[in-house]
Amino acid sequence: MKNHNMLHNKRTFTISFGCLLALLFFNASLKAQTITPKDSAANYYEVENITLPDGLVAETGAIGFMPDGRFVACFHRGEVMMYNQKTKQWKMFAEGLHEPLGMMVINNHEILIMQRPELTRVKDTDGDGVADVYQTVTDDFGMSGNYHEFAFGPIADKQGNLFIALNLASNGAGIRNEIRGKYDSLSRPGRMYSCVPYRGWIMKLGKDGILKPFAVGFRSPNGLGFDAQGRLFVSDNQGDWLGTSKLFHVEEGKFYGHPAGLIWKEDFPRVVPINLPVARLDSMRTKESIQFPHGYFANSPTQPILENTGGKFGMFGGQMLIGDMDHKYAIRLLMEEVGGAMQGACIPLNFGSKMRIGNNRLAFAPDGSLWVGQNDHGWVGARGIQRITWKGKNHLDIMAMKLTKTGFDLTFSMPLDPAKAQDLLNYKFRRFYYEYHQAYGSKQFDVKDVPVQSIKLSADGKTVSLTLAELKAGYVYELKTGDIESTDGKYLFNNLICYTLNQLR
Repeated sequence: MKNHNMLHNKRTFTISFGCLLALLFFNASLKAQTITPKDSAANYYEVENITLPDGLVAETGAIGFMPDGRFVACFHRGEVMMYNQKTKQWKMFAEGLHEPLGMMVINNHEILIMQRPELTRVKDTDGDGVADVYQTVTDDFGMSGNYHEFAFGPIADKQGNLFIALNLASNGAGIRNEIRGKYDSLSRPGRMYSCVPYRGWIMKLGKDGILKPFAVGFRSPNGLGFDAQGRLFVSDNQGDWLGTSKLFHVEEGKFYGHPAGLIWKEDFPRVVPINLPVARLDSMRTKESIQFPHGYFANSPTQPILENTGGKFGMFGGQMLIGDMDHKYAIRLLMEEVGGAMQGACIPLNFGSKMRIGNNRLAFAPDGSLWVGQNDHGWVGARGIQRITWKGKNHLDIMAMKLTKTGFDLTFSMPLDPAKAQDLLNYKFRRFYYEYHQAYGSKQFDVKDVPVQSIKLSADGKTVSLTLAELKAGYVYELKTGDIESTDGKYLFNNLICYTLNQLR
């Protein structure tokens, strides 16, 4: 009887132990399936919040770096502050400015700052770290006192010429009794207007100190930047005459779409600009290089900057990035020249969930980190400053989108899994256009899905050539990619890309 009980207990233990092993194996398998994270931006970028002084209203209007490594930031209420990255201490450099929304560092003691009334030289002449000289560089443009007459810049070309941008006024408020510059009521009808020179213009300040009108047709050009080839690009925000937000390649003497500022053009007839036929204005304008689809892609693009860190920020050297007020990412600009004009694609560059919105100003530090100044200013946005550091590993991303005669070539950062790269279901195209008209914004017109007819993968596995059922000029081609992976299992998490097709090859 005793031996029988011992045998029974041994069998029970053996069976229980086997069940336990099976259960442990099942749980481990289930755990591996449920907690193993997919690839994400947080694996590649670290986002750090910079602590700001108590009491500061951190609506950031401009940021940059002094040659000695100090970070400098301008804030909306007029403060200009220096930040020592080693001590993590802030120090007031200058104050009392009026809505500073751009700056350019000259040396360790001198900054040019674009405030609402003028471009100002701010200098520390005695070396105590506090500015003691404020000099007007130029104020040769009009001011009506309207709240929407912001001013942006400056940036310098390779010859040393400076460029600034002047906002239009808004009919959401009036003008002051005392104005600066000649008053002209010709463009007052409409939502946005230019009743003093040169609202709605990009201005050029030569080395001779003379400020001259350079290009016209802008509404709210909140960002200027040069690409690696020295071409000037300017962003503009959705509104009247802008169906969606845009990026323009700006050249001297050209008109870029918003008619209000045309009254300051020397050869423009004495007519109310918005009374001209839309078709005529459309024929006059130079089209944007990139359109940012409104709502889900970008609502208010900000400052375009060149990634020139020499590899310290990753694999995007030579490309341009731009901020946006409404989304938790930067945007990469993948442009190309077609038919003598610039056009191309935009794609989000995600940094992870710690990123805030309101990304108004961008600057690369000497160590290659990206610093972002945030602003809300009564609209959608956030406040503060964040530092983004690349962790040293490359992720799977689209490095180029090139137009072909039959579709697009997509070049990726690493070889793709062949089966997934050549799966038609992983490429969902649709095309649409935004109407050029006086009304505020535009819906998407003539929306149509465009099937991919064939796919060819390059020998190195990095380039996918897509043949589309249709290509039409004048449309935005939006691509949402599916379950695309690299050969080592990394997946494409920046999976929305939009190409502005102005001209066919």
